[in-house]
Amino acid sequence: MTAISTPKGFRCLPLPLVQLSLSSVLKCGQSFRWTSYPISPVCDPSAPHAYEYRFCLRDRVVCLRQSSEALFYRSIFADGYLDPAQADTREEETLVWLKDYFQLDVDLVQLYDKWSERDPVFRNVRPRFPGIRMLRQDPWENLVSFICSSNNNIARITKMVHALCKHYSPPLLSLEPPVTDSDDTANYHPFPPPSILATPEVATKLRSLGFGYRANFIQRTAKMLVDERGATVMGSSVHCVNEAAEMWLMTLRHLDTPKAREELLRFVGVGRKVADCILLMSLDKREVIPVDTHVHQIATKHYGFRALGSSKKVSMTPTLYEEINRKLADTWGEYAGWAHSVLFTADLKVFSSYEMPASPSTSTETTPNTGRPSSSKRMRKTVPFDTDELPVVIDPTPQGDVNSPIEDTSLAERVKKRRRAVEYH
Repeated sequence: MTAISTPKGFRCLPLPLVQLSLSSVLKCGQSFRWTSYPISPVCDPSAPHAYEYRFCLRDRVVCLRQSSEALFYRSIFADGYLDPAQADTREEETLVWLKDYFQLDVDLVQLYDKWSERDPVFRNVRPRFPGIRMLRQDPWENLVSFICSSNNNIARITKMVHALCKHYSPPLLSLEPPVTDSDDTANYHPFPPPSILATPEVATKLRSLGFGYRANFIQRTAKMLVDERGATVMGSSVHCVNEAAEMWLMTLRHLDTPKAREELLRFVGVGRKVADCILLMSLDKREVIPVDTHVHQIATKHYGFRALGSSKKVSMTPTLYEEINRKLADTWGEYAGWAHSVLFTADLKVFSSYEMPASPSTSTETTPNTGRPSSSKRMRKTVPFDTDELPVVIDPTPQGDVNSPIEDTSLAERVKKRRRAVEYH
């Protein structure tokens, strides 16, 4: 066996790509605060080792790289130099966090084997999309991020979440990119706690940043949490200090799924689908399947559900939502929510050429290999539901520059722009 070469300053966790693929898991609409940097001036984007990924916790920035056989990690701290003993202790803390965050106690290959045995559709997708697992995120950050997801796409949600952190959380530290051919440095901001976002002026500021109607939802949800659960610092872990409201959200992991969902549905801006995203992505409800237009299209194409018709706007009824959920849960079993994330990722336009050789002619407008007609118009006529939307509902785009302005591209805003264009012409 070839020895694993660990990058300077990093530590090594042997872990093959079939157990975790950073390039898919961190870009498929689960979490929105990871940033990626090429680690060579000339790199192959399809190679697993082409990028370094960074994430800011409340006391450290975690940096990750990957080879086909290992995950490499290191932490950067605001307090600077650590002696070797301190460094060992702190990196052990980071490793504990990584194992929890990526749920590395779950053998993903065994799950892929089970899903492939039960479902020929999954078996066909499996070779191109290995290593896609569910993250175990902080519930508070997950809640706010998916309030932002209503009628939105990954690129814009990413910009919103970064803007929120930039304006409401002081920078923990600054870092240069891995390729230091410029003087550019990036500031890393932790996610702000509920008490910071609960004040009335937050909604006005977020609207000015382009959050639209979601600004009120975020502020009111934060206020509701603080009013009911308090802002007292109740505990700390190796990587963060938690307010009482954040600690209470974590206790929802111990409730059964219906009760935890009921608690989430009380918050402003949280409907059934957003609640199900939070249940799956941060509250350990691995059987939950959030149903959006992508999932309905998958159910229609592969699992015997009828299309909802040619109307430009139709309702996703609770009955239909439950029927799709039940069918897919019966197909995939106990970890149905995890299996759904693989097919969801495979259906995204941004992953249309994933695991395929890159070529100069490859365009971001390439149609996904999902069996649907290749017309780009077909992709843009995805039928929106009358529900709170998961990200990437209409014409998903890559993450882009998180520092560029946020444009309000809600359905109402798009209609207004079209009307203005018609009036002008």
